[in-house]
Amino acid sequence: MTSPRIASLVPSATETLVALGLGHRLVARTGFCIHPAEVVATVAKVGGTKDVNLAKLRKLAPTHVIVNVDENRLETAEALRGFVPEVIVTHPSRPEDNLALFEQLRAAFADEPGVNERAAALSAEFNAALARCRERVWPGENVLYLIWRDPWMTVARDTYVSTLLVEVGWRTWPDVLGGEHGAGRYPALAGDEAWLRDIDRVLLSSEPYRFGAAHIAAAQALCPQARVQLVDGELLSWWGCRGAAGLDYLRTLREHAEA
Repeated sequence: MTSPRIASLVPSATETLVALGLGHRLVARTGFCIHPAEVVATVAKVGGTKDVNLAKLRKLAPTHVIVNVDENRLETAEALRGFVPEVIVTHPSRPEDNLALFEQLRAAFADEPGVNERAAALSAEFNAALARCRERVWPGENVLYLIWRDPWMTVARDTYVSTLLVEVGWRTWPDVLGGEHGAGRYPALAGDEAWLRDIDRVLLSSEPYRFGAAHIAAAQALCPQARVQLVDGELLSWWGCRGAAGLDYLRTLREHAEA
């Protein structure tokens, strides 16, 4: 059987493939696939998640390409099907979807040594972290999770970030669903919405916009009654093998918020 030649166009998927023991099978990645650094440093870059260099990727002759509904363009996936034997489409949109993802990747690469065992271990680790979050009933808070500024942008309630935050009682606003894909999943704010006055906590993500201490005052002005804090966007938005660590980090954030 021919050994797989894997291209990952999704940072979370790249990290998860390495965790499954498939790092040596990676032949391509995006410039945003930066973890784990010591493994991906030797893997060819083929552009970004939205601007994949298809000509370069074709020359690398992948047998499998991992794409994501949120992060990659539909036309990219369609073009890949013209020269890639297997295009694997991922779309975790809530914490439990990590379990389906582990099974999806396990099934695709089950013949590779150790993949089945590592997938089982990742599932067990995730289930344990989810159980730790659900050991208690968390008091509800209204939260604004900001991912961009000029304009301010946040997350719809059916995104991975929003459904993750619900695990500790943090309800994101606005109260909208963004659908399966598209800009509606990450709504922009005018800044004068009436509900902003009722936000209890503003979370400033470290990605895709790198919020820092210099932005706290502007966020506070947006939601005068809220507590504003910086959070690790990778831990709260990267899925896959980072899902368990994200849940533990979220639980710690919530416990500190109550201290």
